[in-house]
Formats: sequence, structure tokens, C-alpha cells
Amino acid sequence: MSTHIPDVIDHLAGIQSGSNLDVLRNQRPQARENAQKSYLALFAPEFPGDVTALERYAVATFVAGLHGQPHVTEFYSAELQRLGHPRRTDVIDTEIALGAAKGPYGAYPEGPLTVENEQGPVYQVSADNRERLGARLTAALEHAHLLVLHPRDASPAALQKLLDAGWSTTDIVTLSQLVSFLSFQIRVVAGLRALADASAVETNDAEYTQIFTGVLASGAV
Repeated sequence: MSTHIPDVIDHLAGIQSGSNLDVLRNQRPQARENAQKSYLALFAPEFPGDVTALERYAVATFVAGLHGQPHVTEFYSAELQRLGHPRRTDVIDTEIALGAAKGPYGAYPEGPLTVENEQGPVYQVSADNRERLGARLTAALEHAHLLVLHPRDASPAALQKLLDAGWSTTDIVTLSQLVSFLSFQIRVVAGLRALADASAVETNDAEYTQIFTGVLASGAV
């Protein structure tokens, strides 16, 4: 299980002990530790409440797929399969394809930012898969899509759809934390993999140092 992996971000980014990226991440030991603790709190919680492991990994697979990160998607999909739900994995793959878009979409409140308003497709789980997923997971995927690609359109009505599908207010907080963490994790992994790719080509020391300094300054890793 992934909970036995000492550092999931290292695993997803392909970071080897003693490598330049390992040294880089060690410059922010607390950030590194907290990222792993956040992962464990969401995917191996001591008190999971009513949000099941199936729901957590299904949403994670879907969100990673929407972000277009195949290696992260495969990681969470494999965990979903280990839970004994290979058919659910196929359904999630179908929904990723249906929900794929660029984004972010939505409208800002009236003001200077309205120039950035952009309409985009509103995702709904396909009719064929709604029964397979059930009301709770269907609502969760639709809400996750909203948060990832239509964040400006978040509203009380969107939260009510989750409540109507059987998500409690505590469950909704967990779901929101899950999507937020995944967005963070995926971006960090993508950045680290980009750095790894950059180090694999001919880059002079000054350029390489500049890249590393920028990442360190962000404090994200």
C-alpha cells in the first residue's frame, strides 16, 4: 500500500536518496514532513469518518486525471485497484476523458477581474456511470471537477448537491481538503520532475543553480 511509502512526493517525482533533488527538498525539512503527514491524514486517517477509502482514491484518481498527470493518476488508480475495485477504475478512466478540459472557467463577481471570465463545459457524470458509482461518488466527482476547473463558480448550491447526495458537512470538508491537497501535490511533483528533466540535459552550473534557487525560495517543496 502507498501508506508504506516513506515519502509519496519523492516516489511520484522519482527522487533518489542523495540526488540533487533530494538535497533540494532537504532544505525545507518541515515542508517535506508536513506534505507527507497531509497525505497520510487524508489517505490513511486514524479516524476516517464516513468518507471511505474507495471514495478517497476514486476522487484522487479523477483529480489527477483532470490535471493531466499520468504518473500520478496511475499511482492512485493502482491503489483503487488494490482495494478490489478494478471496474470502478475503468469507470473513473471514462469519466476523466469526459471531464477533461483546460480551464479554469467561471465568472468573477462584478469588478476588474471580470475581463478574465471564461465559459467552459459543465461536467456531469455520464448517465451510464451514475448508477455504477452511486449517488455519493457521483456528486463527489462533479464537485471535484467544479473545484479543479470551475473554482470561480463554487456556490452554496454546489454544496447543497453534496448534502443531497448524503455528504455531511464534515465529509464535505474532507472532500475539499482532499482536492486541495492533490492540486498542491500534483504541482509540486510536476515541478520536481521538470527540474529532474532540466538536470538531465546540458545546463551550465549558473543556470542550474538559478533554477534551484527559485524553487527553494518558493518554499513549496
